[in-house]
This record gives sequence, structure tokens and C-alpha cells, in this order.
Amino acid sequence: MQSASTVFVVRPARFGFNVETASSNSFQQLVSGLSMEDLQSQVAAEFDGVVLTLRSKGVQVLVFEDTPEPPKPDAVFPNNWLTLHADGTALLYPMCAPNRRPERRSDIVAALGAQFHIRQVHDVSAYETQGRFLEGTGSIIFDHEHRIAYACLSVRTDAELLLQVTARLGFQAVTFHAEDTHGQAIYHTNVMMCIGTHFAVICLESIPDAQERATITASLASTGHELVAITLAQAACFAGNMLTLQPAGDGPELLALSQRAYDALTPQQCAILARYCELVPLAIPTIETIGGGSVRCMLAEVFLPRKN
Repeated sequence: MQSASTVFVVRPARFGFNVETASSNSFQQLVSGLSMEDLQSQVAAEFDGVVLTLRSKGVQVLVFEDTPEPPKPDAVFPNNWLTLHADGTALLYPMCAPNRRPERRSDIVAALGAQFHIRQVHDVSAYETQGRFLEGTGSIIFDHEHRIAYACLSVRTDAELLLQVTARLGFQAVTFHAEDTHGQAIYHTNVMMCIGTHFAVICLESIPDAQERATITASLASTGHELVAITLAQAACFAGNMLTLQPAGDGPELLALSQRAYDALTPQQCAILARYCELVPLAIPTIETIGGGSVRCMLAEVFLPRKN
């Protein structure tokens, strides 16, 4: 299945503007005039709203608590350090920013292993010492049904390491380059691309090379995905940072996205997406403005087999 019915999230303890990631993440914005106490209060309210809404829609949401020490300003984005696959593989990834590396927590993996079958842990985080990075489903957009992994290359997405990981998982890699309006490499694939069961949202404008655009378009067409092309302006509003989820029961798939992303979509784009999913807008303005990531970044999918 393309869409997970279970996700895990991490409630942040010391959320904030991460100076170590700002150079490669143009989506981050430093907000002044907000006390640390007010910031944490706003972020907690936004986080809890996401959890409550998704649970009300039938998604199992597992909540882990961030540890206050050491400070981890981006702990709310756990999809970058761990992926959990249907064959029982847990994969730990190398992170670019040193202050993000403590987000990788063995206690979280162990807690997940108490509920789900983890048959092997594949840890490639040691590549950090070589300056080579691959940040989970920030870097990689998995088409699980067709075993294709899409990735735009950047300082946070190493091409050779991507090929190593996708080969181990049994996926074919499709790589390309993507840039924002200032010509800066887009730091994560998941801010400009989302793949559902029957559709793909992608910012083709961000891919400057015509051959790469043609290759990725042809790949998505060959797997039967209806393309929803978004603009760079829409991508800047996190309209590419979406995730499909499968609720309990027989209901339609959900498309989790931020309220800002939803508001950036045109009625025509919403109509296409609504043919396949129920759109679930989630208000997280503080998290996405200061953190530079949106709803998809907050949700780490659990595809592992469940223990009886």
C-alpha cells in the first residue's frame, strides 16, 4: 500500500529556529518578537491539533516525547532520521546538521519494536563522518506500489548513498535537480513532490533541466499517476509537502497538508485531489514558518507488520 495507517510523531520540547540548517533550507524564517514561552505554547497547540485531527479521521498516531537535553530544534520532523518498511526493515539515516543527529533515538526504535516486527535495522548514519547525507523521506519520495524512489539531489541528498539504500530496499531510483526561485537547490524532495496511490503532486517549474523533467514526467505517467503540477509560489507555501494516509475502516484515503498549503491550491487542483482523497488541512503556521518544514515532515510512516 502507498499509504500508511499508522504514523509516529515527536512532541517537541525545545522547538526553535535552527541556525545549523538555515543555509540549505530557504523555507525557514526567523520570527522576532516572540518569547520562548509563547513560541513553545503555540507549537504545542499546533502539534496537538495535528494529532487530534488525524486521530479523529481514523489514523493511528503514536506520540513520543522529545527529550529537553540536548536541545533539538527540529525534533518535530522525525521523518528525516527513520523509515519503517513493510518487510520489517528499520532504516536510520545520516543527517546534515550536527544538532539534528541526537534526534535518532534507540528508545523510540525499541518502543516501536514492541508493537511491530522489526526484523533488521539498517544504519547508514555513519556516513555523516564522510560528509554524505540522506535524510529519510525528506530526501526520498517512495512510490511503494511500483518500487520507485524519487529524489532531488542536494547537500542533504547524496546520489551514491541514495543508490545504495534504494538497492537494499529493492527500489529503482529516479534522481533530478530542483531549484527555488533564487536558483538555490531545494533542500528536500518532499517540499516539491508528493506521491499518492493514483496521483502525484510535483513542482515541475523547479526542475530546470528539460530532460530531467521529461524523465520524471514519463516515469509518473507510466505508473498511472495523474499529475497535479504546482508552481514555485505554491511550493513556497508547502503545497508539495503533503502525505496520503489510510484511515481505519473502508473510508477514502486522506491527504494531510497544512492550511497554508491548502489555501495555496487552486479550486481545480483541489478538485483533482478530492477525486482520490479527503483533504485534511492542518493549521501549523508557527512550525512551518520557523521550522521550514510542514505537515508531511512531521509524520513518520509505520509500514512495519504489526505484532499480534
